[in-house]
Amino acid sequence: MIILPQEPLERLRGRIARLYGETLAERLTRRFALLAGRYHPEPEWERPEGPLWDETDVVLITYGDMVRREGERPLRTLQRFLKRHLVDSVTTVHILPFFPYSSDDGFSVIDYRQVNRDLGTWDDVRAIGADFDLMFDLVLNHVSSQSEWFRNYQVGLAPHRHYFIEVEPDTDLSMVVRPRTTPLLTPTHTPGGERWVWTTFSADQVDLNFANQDVLFEFLDILLYYIEQGARILRLDAIAYLWKQIGTPCINLPQTHEVVKLFRDVVDMLAPGTLLLTETNLPHAENISYFGEGDEAHMVYQFSLPPLLLHAIQFGTTRYLTQWASQLPAPPAGCTFLN
Repeated sequence: MIILPQEPLERLRGRIARLYGETLAERLTRRFALLAGRYHPEPEWERPEGPLWDETDVVLITYGDMVRREGERPLRTLQRFLKRHLVDSVTTVHILPFFPYSSDDGFSVIDYRQVNRDLGTWDDVRAIGADFDLMFDLVLNHVSSQSEWFRNYQVGLAPHRHYFIEVEPDTDLSMVVRPRTTPLLTPTHTPGGERWVWTTFSADQVDLNFANQDVLFEFLDILLYYIEQGARILRLDAIAYLWKQIGTPCINLPQTHEVVKLFRDVVDMLAPGTLLLTETNLPHAENISYFGEGDEAHMVYQFSLPPLLLHAIQFGTTRYLTQWASQLPAPPAGCTFLN
């Protein structure tokens, strides 16, 4: 087990205690140290010199197969296209989910640790990373109903039988904030009979139970694996809905913010220079709450900017854009908006 710096480790222990209770905090902190040692046996604690970003940074967002050439893996084609045409104008490439998936344009992940064979391999992803910083999606609110995790749940195999949220269908869930109109609960068969599982976005996207510490550690492992594969920015997809507590809106809960802060502690401790971006398409005050006090996400999307910019172009006036921008408070030190 590696020796981790004491102050950030104590901060992380406190977050674990607030999420899972003081009784488990010491054991789970030791578990984290073991996990960290698998990826960083000799970590370097110093942050990279210079700013983490500046006004010259440009992020290109693309699916892995948006550029194609017959007989060639799409990620390989994308790599050659980017290197030939964009290496002097783009600094970061956000490859939208490139994992095996079952729906929602990649956001219903079947296997988080594999590259979709129709797109290419991890070698192809790393080749893009040789010339650009990389952004990956960490789709952590839900997983595909076709994943091994959910299939194991359906047949009662540990540890995955405890990865999902079961709710009786007559439970009062009227307070839950919904981003979509699909049913919140989806029936499925298990060895114990029919069960109803939480599905915020669709029946194919089954929500994960972060109240189970094994789910948290599964995603800590995935997060560190993505960093090992070259991710510089990790986009936390649909993060606002992460923690469920019946009798609340189940959005922006304190536990969700605590998980993001814990992730921030981890990347600052083990991979300084890695950035967290929260995807929270919410009213402005709720959106920027994911900055925390400079101890949560490094970046949040500025969702108000694109429509205001399009309005200015369409109607030939910057009146509303200027008014909005002049009243916009600065983000905390060490944080920024993306867009």
